Amino acid sequence: MSMKLFFAQNAVAAETQEVVVSDRFRDESGRPAAWKLRAISEELNEELRSASMKRTKGKGGQAMPEMDYNAYLGRMVAACVVHPDLNDAELQQSYGVRGAAAVVRKMLLAGEFANLAAKVQEINGFDREVGELAEEVKND
Repeated sequence: MSMKLFFAQNAVAAETQEVVVSDRFRDESGRPAAWKLRAISEELNEELRSASMKRTKGKGGQAMPEMDYNAYLGRMVAACVVHPDLNDAELQQSYGVRGAAAVVRKMLLAGEFANLAAKVQEINGFDREVGELAEEVKND
């Protein structure tokens, strides 16, 4: 097997996917509007994780780093949404919040956000285990 298979120019680009997140947002013809989602690199994912760390007091009053999973999930979802543009100032202003992660949480009902988060995790490969991928390789 050639190492060239793994070169950047030979990697298949992840495509954006359209998904209906909520039937509360409708297009001009009255159909539920699709959101466009993209996968992110592990490099960006690491930045999102790092930005989501907080300090908590541990034993002896020492500050300990801890992942704020809710903040991380909001950042990840926001990073993966291509359309609507969650960074649009008018969109954020209409909901009275600032920031992409804040506006997506404000826009959606709890179940809608959970479904969107699940789809984001799926397109980023979090729904597949290494064992499943190994089985695919064996079967090809």
